[in-house]
Amino acid sequence: YGVKMEFGIESATSDETLTIFTTRPDTLMGVTYVAVAGEHPLALQAAEGNPELTAFIDECRQGGTSEADLETIEKKGMPLGINAIHPVSGEPVPIYAANFVLMSYGTGAVMAVPAHDERDHAFARKYGIPIKQVIHPADGSQVDIQAAAYTDKGVLKDSGPFNDLTSEVAFDAIAEWLQARDKGEKTKNFRLRDWGVSRQRYWGTPIPMIHCEKCGIVPVPLEDLPVVLPEDIVYDENTINPIKADAEFAKCSCPECGGAARRETDTFDTFMESSWYYARYTCPGAETMLDERADYWLPVDHYVGGIEHAVLHLLYARFYHKLLRDAGLINSNEPFRKLLTQGMVVADTYYRDEASGAKHWYNPAEVEVERDEKGRPLSAKFAADGQSVEIGGIEKMSKSKNNGVDPQTLIDRYGADTVRLYTMFTSPPDQSLEWNDEGVEGSFRFLKRLWALAQKGSESLDASASNDSDPVLGDAQKDARRELHETLKKALYDFDRQQFNTVVSACMTIVNSLYKLGDKAVDRAVLHEGLSIVLRLLGPIAPHISHHLWRGLGYGDDILAAGWPRVDEAALKQESIQYVVQVNGKVRTKIQVPADADKAAVEVAAMANDNVQKFIGEATVRKVIVVPNKLVNIVAK
Repeated sequence: YGVKMEFGIESATSDETLTIFTTRPDTLMGVTYVAVAGEHPLALQAAEGNPELTAFIDECRQGGTSEADLETIEKKGMPLGINAIHPVSGEPVPIYAANFVLMSYGTGAVMAVPAHDERDHAFARKYGIPIKQVIHPADGSQVDIQAAAYTDKGVLKDSGPFNDLTSEVAFDAIAEWLQARDKGEKTKNFRLRDWGVSRQRYWGTPIPMIHCEKCGIVPVPLEDLPVVLPEDIVYDENTINPIKADAEFAKCSCPECGGAARRETDTFDTFMESSWYYARYTCPGAETMLDERADYWLPVDHYVGGIEHAVLHLLYARFYHKLLRDAGLINSNEPFRKLLTQGMVVADTYYRDEASGAKHWYNPAEVEVERDEKGRPLSAKFAADGQSVEIGGIEKMSKSKNNGVDPQTLIDRYGADTVRLYTMFTSPPDQSLEWNDEGVEGSFRFLKRLWALAQKGSESLDASASNDSDPVLGDAQKDARRELHETLKKALYDFDRQQFNTVVSACMTIVNSLYKLGDKAVDRAVLHEGLSIVLRLLGPIAPHISHHLWRGLGYGDDILAAGWPRVDEAALKQESIQYVVQVNGKVRTKIQVPADADKAAVEVAAMANDNVQKFIGEATVRKVIVVPNKLVNIVAK
């Protein structure tokens, strides 16, 4: 959302203007140059008879067009020798051709405000263009505008009729000023770019178009689809596109005039295939593109994918789904109901600089590392020669950085359940997982602790006894069951939210609680119930040990056939509640009161406590504050 405005062009032979869109109209009075794409008509016109500018425009054409490319390239420009006319001040503003402006995006021209945009600032410093500050901090502080751009909003200065307005107010004021003079208006500008779908390679879907000298580009008739790739191709290191080299494939007749024509030899971007695979999965044997089964199954209930696909693939899949809908092939509007994008696994990297200038990366398994008390690497050496290596920081696991961990090595040492448990426990699934071998050891210790608890249960518990009449629970066992089912309730909620790391944490809490139980029959009954719950919670995460212990403890033959654990709401009810009691803000004791006690009863119980009376002494109680189910604070003077 921003303002579209018209800059005049100095010495123009007509009423030609330069259209520019900005999301920061409050900075308009700070414009000191305008940048246009190399392919902008003004740039092409200025390049006539100017070999140097022509060469620069050719260089711009060769550059990348993605946002990432434009962010990282060295910003270059060349003056056109033409000035734009500022729409408010009427002052001339030089126009530059710049390699960071694309003709295919927006209007192909941008207003540059070096004082308030980092890219514009760097460009202005490079080419000696004036830097004019027009936005000042609202708190009155000073900034060194020559050293760096001030990009925050603030109060306008040196802005003519808009002086002393805040950035927010100036947005509307400047837009209205321009609109009243037919020089601009508020508008929305969508960040859309053309999608170039053609590729010069064999492995892809042929683009069904035919080139005819008489009729132009003509689509292949529907009855002639699909266009099938030739199989008798010549593919060697000297062939860039084997389809283009196949003269017979390219020969065809024009569907409209019947004359000789040439088939398109480019193929589609692979997104054209991967964008609708989920729909085809619903009817894999269909003779047509899709059949009625797609309407039954779609949309996908839950899509789980890597974070690296969170933008492009999902954008294309959504586009393609609507294309299929408009073509009458499916009847749903959206491809996916629910989405989970997994984070990436990252790990430490180590390298040495080679004489060639390249880096040689060492796998963490080959490196001995000295770490600080927080586990951060201080120094490292290659184990094979004992010589130091550089610490490259934490990076996504990749072949290029050689920082991957072989799962099989870990499985051989710890078992698959340990690796699965560590992966689930270390971080939420939608965030990056920082790999740490010591963390794997911790997960292994927990599973050993669970195993030992199960052995204790099998030795002291006759599993069949749990089917007899329910034992009478004492206060300690009731507290244990309440904690068990409170933890279960939270774990089930976290499962629904896909917060598997906190589910594992809940399992650890349950195991720790079960270890505190005694050897009485009622304790063994709670232990048996607790193990049945924790094993089912862990089943999807650590299936092998869970299944083995489930059978060994006599719960059943297959844990997969067991019902999902349910919360016993009765166990959550407390007969008494513990209150912390403070005197003048300092904790002095804790008391137990009946769960249904009202505020007055809680006050009486607190005041009757011997320790409370000791600290009140001869003072007069001025106020008693009761925080339900938590705290009593007695104010005495």
